[in-house]
Amino acid sequence: MPRADGRRPDELRPVTIVPDAQRHPAGSALARFGGTHVLCAASVEEGAPRFRDRKGWVTGEYAMLPGATDTRSRRERNGPGGRSKEIERLIGRSLRAVVDLDALPDVTLTVDCDVLEADGGTRTAAITGGWVAMARALRSLGHDGALTGQVAAISVGVVDGEPRLDLPYEEDVRAEVDMNVVATVDGRLVEVQGTAEGAPFDRAALDRLLDLALAGCEELFALQRAAVTAPATTGGLGREVRA
Repeated sequence: MPRADGRRPDELRPVTIVPDAQRHPAGSALARFGGTHVLCAASVEEGAPRFRDRKGWVTGEYAMLPGATDTRSRRERNGPGGRSKEIERLIGRSLRAVVDLDALPDVTLTVDCDVLEADGGTRTAAITGGWVAMARALRSLGHDGALTGQVAAISVGVVDGEPRLDLPYEEDVRAEVDMNVVATVDGRLVEVQGTAEGAPFDRAALDRLLDLALAGCEELFALQRAAVTAPATTGGLGREVRA
């Protein structure tokens, strides 16, 4: 059965990454995966958590703006809810996987990921765009050496019995298997979040989905590299990098 948007099963949605999407943070990027748009901003503050013993730290924060979906969602005024906390932890773990924290001074780099438009895959777009924001921040601060690699993330799933890459909301809500994969540029896995929404799936299906996700991440790594090496801008909204 063909996908509603006409894509092949192994095809990403149109992806663009806009570096320097905000002027004030040390690094920023706007990641667009089809109808999902996430603004990522990396800010640096003096001081790291006490357990780091005056070494650096990287963490993430996540929020969905009230108008990001077709019905208004309430702002989380009393702190992030359970879903947002879980995504924040995932973003932080993913970004720290490719940073030598001991090479940083006593600072905290926070990558804020705000969902402007949501159409599935907001956490994976946040990780992919968050890496660009973080890398540009580290470069602007002269700490390029602390960056040990790239990390990106993508969703995969089984829809209508078919393994598919980069699920929009319409596919995500009816997927028989739903999975998010976070990987490094050398093919190692940071996290795999996979769920059978109906019947359990076997090892062969898992392997097919992982292969699909890793192939999609290869495309994202190329986009990330182009976005990170784009000339710096001072007026906001640098030149977008498009798949």
